[in-house]
Amino acid sequence: MRYRRLGKTGVWVSEVGFGTIPVLKGSVPVLPDYYNLEEEEALWVMEAAFRLGCNLFDTAIVPEYGDAELKLGKFAARVGRERLILSDKARFFDGNEIYRAVETSCENLGTYADLYFVHQVDGEHEEEVFRAGGALDALSELKEEGRIRFAGIASHYYDTLLRGARDCRVDVLQGSGNLLERGMLERIGKEDTFREKGFLVNKVYAAGLLPAYFSAETLIGGVLSYPVSCALVGVGTEEQVRIAMERGAEAGEAPLSFEEVLSVLEKTYTPIPCDRCQRCHCPYGTEIHTVFRQYQYYFMGKDYWALRKLQMGIEESAAHCKSCTRMSCLEECPRKIRIPDEMQKVRGLLRLL
Repeated sequence: MRYRRLGKTGVWVSEVGFGTIPVLKGSVPVLPDYYNLEEEEALWVMEAAFRLGCNLFDTAIVPEYGDAELKLGKFAARVGRERLILSDKARFFDGNEIYRAVETSCENLGTYADLYFVHQVDGEHEEEVFRAGGALDALSELKEEGRIRFAGIASHYYDTLLRGARDCRVDVLQGSGNLLERGMLERIGKEDTFREKGFLVNKVYAAGLLPAYFSAETLIGGVLSYPVSCALVGVGTEEQVRIAMERGAEAGEAPLSFEEVLSVLEKTYTPIPCDRCQRCHCPYGTEIHTVFRQYQYYFMGKDYWALRKLQMGIEESAAHCKSCTRMSCLEECPRKIRIPDEMQKVRGLLRLL
């Protein structure tokens, strides 16, 4: 296992980190219900990763992500707290709420958190997080109290992460990206401001879909080719651990180009050539890149979840797109995607199903 600096924190983290979603058990609204590892089995899987050099373990507050936080706390006590970097998060944006969430997380872990993120910050909640008395101010206070070591922002949105990178209260960032959805990583790689912060990347396997098309070396190595600190990989069995930690850590070849990735997917379906750079802005508020992601995920095997997401407003979005005369998204798209045509194709898919 190789290690990288976590921004300016002075901490070194394993290039491959452990995402704890697959070791959880419980009713989790935002996740499928097939994660059911009992405690001892979960601890054994985490220990297997630790033996292979993994020192960063990422989780989230109970009950949003089941009991993974509780299991991680027991694992830390078993192997030695000082040997691990614990990353935790909660989806609260108000200062008082995130303060209480951190207190709860520390109780669940039985210790402090090294990294604590305000989770899934989006445009709707961004001002609340960054304002005086918001979640970031609360995390700063918790740092002073020793409840956490470093404060972070986790988001799927480039603009939010960039704001976090420019904020002196933020030590670490967490965003998503992989060989297919690489647009945000490419933008981060070109923006020097991000070099000041530690950066964790999730969704390396694209919700577990990309390993059906590419090896762990290719997927993990592709993410680590960008100036990031750690690639978080969700693993739930000892075999998955071995593949991610051993083979992933050996990754060193030049990453596949976006065109090469598309050529592999084209053997299964006709992909939309969107890398989710998030430069396209719809005057009606449609997240074009998210619609295209759900279309891709449908054909890659996550059909039920993808369809459920697409059905949330696709008819209205496609109608707006068809009647729009501004077409600013076409000018903004660096890959010159015919966005109105692709939106109608997605709409047509749902009408056929």
